[in-house]
Amino acid sequence: MNTQADHQDIAIVGAGIIGIAIAACLSESGRKVLVVDRQGICEGTSSGNAGALAFSDILPLASKGILAKVPGWLMDPLGPFTIRPSYLPKLTPWLYRFWRASRADMLERTIEAQGAMMRLAEPEMLGLMQRAGIRDMIREDGSLELYESEEELNAALPGWTARRRAGIAFEHLRGEQLAACQPGLAPRFVAGTFVPGWKTVSDPQQVGKRLWNYAERLGARFVRARVDLVAAGENGATAHLCDGRTIKASKLIVAAGAWSHRLAKGLGDTIPLETERGYNTTLPAGAFDLKRQLIFSGHGFVVTPLETGVRIGGAVELGGLDLPPNYRRSEAMLIKAQKFMPGLETAAGRQWMGYRPSLPDSLPAIGYAGTSKSVLYAFGHGHLGLTQAAATGRLITDLVSGKEPAISIEPFNPHRF
Repeated sequence: MNTQADHQDIAIVGAGIIGIAIAACLSESGRKVLVVDRQGICEGTSSGNAGALAFSDILPLASKGILAKVPGWLMDPLGPFTIRPSYLPKLTPWLYRFWRASRADMLERTIEAQGAMMRLAEPEMLGLMQRAGIRDMIREDGSLELYESEEELNAALPGWTARRRAGIAFEHLRGEQLAACQPGLAPRFVAGTFVPGWKTVSDPQQVGKRLWNYAERLGARFVRARVDLVAAGENGATAHLCDGRTIKASKLIVAAGAWSHRLAKGLGDTIPLETERGYNTTLPAGAFDLKRQLIFSGHGFVVTPLETGVRIGGAVELGGLDLPPNYRRSEAMLIKAQKFMPGLETAAGRQWMGYRPSLPDSLPAIGYAGTSKSVLYAFGHGHLGLTQAAATGRLITDLVSGKEPAISIEPFNPHRF
C-alpha cells in the first residue's frame, strides 16, 4: 500500500482474533480484504488470553452474583473485581447500565441471545480451524469449576440450571471423582463441576497467527499502521492513518477491541464500551500436571494447560486504556494458585496484561454504524473473543454479502444502549 488513498474492497481495523477470523471468513467468500493494525497479527489482547473455547459460557457477567460481591471485592484492590478509585467517576454510567443488565427480564433475553451465539460459535470455529489445517490445536479435555463449600456450589446451581435448559452437559463431582478429574488439588475444595464440552487451544496467539496464514493464502493482506479516524459516506468509508495516509474501502469493519468505541465516536455513535483489564502469569511447561482448565470462580481466575506452559490469570479490573498496569494482581493470583495446587512450581513466570472490550450486558456489538451501511462494527466480546471469533466472522460475512444472518443479530445491535 503506497498511494495516498488506496481503494479496497474490504478494510478491517484490528488484527486481533476477531479481525483475523472476519478476514478469513470474508476471504473464503471471495472478497479482497486488507487488515490494518497498529501492532501486528494477534500481538495485543489476543496474544495472552486464557485460551478457552468456552462454548458453554452463556451466563453474562451481571448474572454471576457479581453485584452482591462487588462491595466486598472493592475493599480488596487485588481481588477478583476491582475499580481504581480515580477511575470510578468515569465508570459510573457503565456501572448503571451493568446494574440494569442484571434485572431478571434482561438476563433472560441475554442468556437466550448468548446461547444462540454459542450454538453458532462452536461449529463455525471448529470448521474454520479444520479448513485452516489447525484442528489439532484444540484440546477437548473439558473444564473443572471448583468450590470450597457446599454453600458455594449451591449458590452456583441456578446458573447450571440455565445451562441445562440450553442443552449444556455437566456433572457435579466430589471425593474420589473430583480427585481423579484433577489430582493434586488442596483439600479445601469439596466439590467441582466438570463440563465435558469445554475446549481449550494449545496457544491462543499461535491459533490467531495460523488463522491469519490461512486468510493470507486466500488473498488477505496486512498493513501495520494506527487508524486515528474513520469516516463514512454513501459509497464507502475511509480510514485515516496516523502517518497521513488514507485507505478507502467499499466496506470498513471496526474490530479494534477495546479501542473500537473511540473510532465509533468519530462516526457519531456513542457505545458504552469499557475495558476489563485482565492479568496473568504463564509458568514453564511442567509447572503442574494439569489435566484440563481449572476455574476458580470464587476467586475470579482460571488455570490453563498450554503448549507453552501453565497460564494463571483472569480477574476483572475496570480501569480503561490509559492507567498503568498493576502486576501485583498477577502476583496475587499466582499466590492463590500455589495454595490451591500445592505442587505448583511458581518460578520463572512471565507476567502479562490485556484489555478485554466489555459491554454492560456481556453481548458484543455486531452490526452497522448509525449513519452508514459502509461501516460495520464487530467488537465488545469481553472474555469470549476467541470463542466467538468465527461466529462473528460468519455474521459479518453474511451482512457484507447481503444474506440473512445465520442467527438474529438484533440482540447485538450496536445501538441497543
